[in-house]
Amino acid sequence: MNDGMALRRAFSQAGFEARMILRNGEQLMVTIIFPLFLLVLLAKTDVVSIATGGARRIDVVAPGVVALAVMTTSFTSQAIATAFDRRNGVLRLMATTPLGKSGLLIGKIAGVFAVEAVQIALIAIVAAFLGWRPDPAGILPALLMVVVGTIAFTALAMLAAGTLRAEAVLAVANLVLAALVVGGGVLAPVSQLPGFWQHLALFLPSGALGEAMRGALQTGSLPPICVIILLAWSTALGWGVNKLFRWS
Repeated sequence: MNDGMALRRAFSQAGFEARMILRNGEQLMVTIIFPLFLLVLLAKTDVVSIATGGARRIDVVAPGVVALAVMTTSFTSQAIATAFDRRNGVLRLMATTPLGKSGLLIGKIAGVFAVEAVQIALIAIVAAFLGWRPDPAGILPALLMVVVGTIAFTALAMLAAGTLRAEAVLAVANLVLAALVVGGGVLAPVSQLPGFWQHLALFLPSGALGEAMRGALQTGSLPPICVIILLAWSTALGWGVNKLFRWS
């Protein structure tokens, strides 16, 4: 009975977290409008040069935009929201309620997944109108990578939010997102990046997630190295959160 009540409280918190993201104009811009804008821009124009390797442009762009959507919700939005909740004492207060620390964390992660479900559905619909036809065999592996990528980037968000001042997190989260979009192997294959940077980008969680999504949805199979890298980041960042996160 107690476990059932705890689970219900966590999922109620998840619903609250998801609604807060989707109702906030700034968060909505980052999580929904920005990825959809990039999807249409990159698929229909040559503003940004993207190496397609003989594939159709939309087949390269759409998986990268899905990876970007995961990052905007699980990292940027969560880092900023959690940092300000921590500064304002909300985290400390909620940790003392029946929800508890574990319930609060479960609620945040479940809320992220709920928002990502909306993001991915909208991206898939718009991309389908643009001619995207992902490999059916790669849909389940891609969704598994969404889960692993979400864990990695949510852990990174919690690590930043739990160790830095809120104002610093606001700047860092946006700068990191911009840097990863430009040179992190998210929207375009890492092979397109110059020199040594393409090797470095593959070992970033952004590059590993982007390459995994492209591999799964274009060819139906996951590059093993990307899976290993994402799992390693998830484990390392999760350990860091457990050791360093401060509730107040």
